[in-house]
Amino acid sequence: MSNHLIDALKGASARAPERVFAMNAEGAALCSFGELFDGAARLAGVLQRAGVQPGDRVAVQVAKTLEAVQLYLGTVMAGGVFLPLNTAYTTDEVAYFVGDAEPRVLVCDPERAGDLAGIAGDARVLTLDAGGKGSLFDDLGDPVEPVARGAGDLAAILYTSGTTGRSKGAMLSHANLASNSETLRDLWRFTSDDVLIHALPIFHTHGLFVATNVALLAGAQVVFLPGFDADAILQAMPHATALMGVPTFYTRLLADDRLGRDRAANMRLFISGSAPLLASTHEEWEARTGHRILERYGMTETNMSTSNPYEGERRAGTVGFPLPGVELRIMDGEAEVAQGEIGVIEVRGPNVFQGYWQMPEKTAEELRPDGWFITGDQAFVDAEGYVTIVGREKDMVISGGFNVYPKEVEGLIDALPGVKESAVIGVPHPDFGEAVVAVVVPDGSGAVPDVGAALAGKLAKFKQPKRVIVLDELPRNTMGKVQKKALREEYAGLFEPS
Repeated sequence: MSNHLIDALKGASARAPERVFAMNAEGAALCSFGELFDGAARLAGVLQRAGVQPGDRVAVQVAKTLEAVQLYLGTVMAGGVFLPLNTAYTTDEVAYFVGDAEPRVLVCDPERAGDLAGIAGDARVLTLDAGGKGSLFDDLGDPVEPVARGAGDLAAILYTSGTTGRSKGAMLSHANLASNSETLRDLWRFTSDDVLIHALPIFHTHGLFVATNVALLAGAQVVFLPGFDADAILQAMPHATALMGVPTFYTRLLADDRLGRDRAANMRLFISGSAPLLASTHEEWEARTGHRILERYGMTETNMSTSNPYEGERRAGTVGFPLPGVELRIMDGEAEVAQGEIGVIEVRGPNVFQGYWQMPEKTAEELRPDGWFITGDQAFVDAEGYVTIVGREKDMVISGGFNVYPKEVEGLIDALPGVKESAVIGVPHPDFGEAVVAVVVPDGSGAVPDVGAALAGKLAKFKQPKRVIVLDELPRNTMGKVQKKALREEYAGLFEPS
């Protein structure tokens, strides 16, 4: 038996090991395909000598480097289960993940080794810094052969962001990752002629499994950037063909006068995900560059599930259609809703995870016995089959017994002159149970509009905000998602008697 995921990813390396895989923004070579996989195979040996057996977890909290990519590949080669952790997590947060996943090895920045050693338990602590150096390389030897692993064996555990309760470890198999990346490669037409600008973090599905795996499967090259850098991205565009980003990438690039049609002339595809893209961003990007952003939808538990079409209308405000091989339905409890009605997205297919690590009860709550995963995202499907997400089920506001879908209200507020963006939340209210509250970020062009007056004739009374709060910016996580939980906590006492 072979190593399912590595065999898929290594194809391009075997065909042309000397070909450049990664380059910097100027186009200078950083690493060949052969060097990438040779280094990964050497790190697989390091991990094996550190005690990693097939199925053991390797927890990693390090800066984005090519060595970190090799560590991901090396973990899978060694038969291990890769467990990437957000670099912003505190020692206490890492302690939870280590206690839950019980990794054999914990790799961290040298500056954190002292703190994390105290919570590492039985895990061997190794280091890797932002320059690609550390104790991880102290025992570097010859490359080792990949350990045999099947399609159903685990390749990674990714912890959810924990917006409700404890973070859950989503178990992803070799087949989950390989099949989804193969589907995206084909759907988005990635080939060895592509040069992908890779500015996403690699502790997250988007940067690690979508951007990295798709590039490797296609034999594409990458402009490998440590993080978002408008200067570097704009410098890379003339010799690149694709960019994968989050909405904040696009809004920040639009704020730069250098972005224009000439700059984007060599590009064939701009992809956005991880958070909703405003329709205004879609429109402004197309006006400035001549390109229409392709928006898609996925989750930690499902990899990618839908995408706007490569050919055909990329419809702003929607996430397109289910991917080939992925089933999608809109449910109200146990019943499927009629076309155009709002319900909860459920998906089934080879992309759907294996369950939550050591949480059988939670797995049973969200993963049906017949393979349908209950996403918790509310949406509807229109007559043409486009999926439009209206919000998270937990973000829905129930005011006076009526359901309020935040995206409907946000869309109207965002369209008002003087508004950059908004977030609509529900907070406790003594009479209504929950009150609709709008948090508004001005665009700086002038006075903030009277939101209440502007919406009075456009929304039913129960949907209208009972309070409007103006902030300089909305709280977001590292992937650009607005943190509504933080807003709800901040303003939970807004309607308490004084």
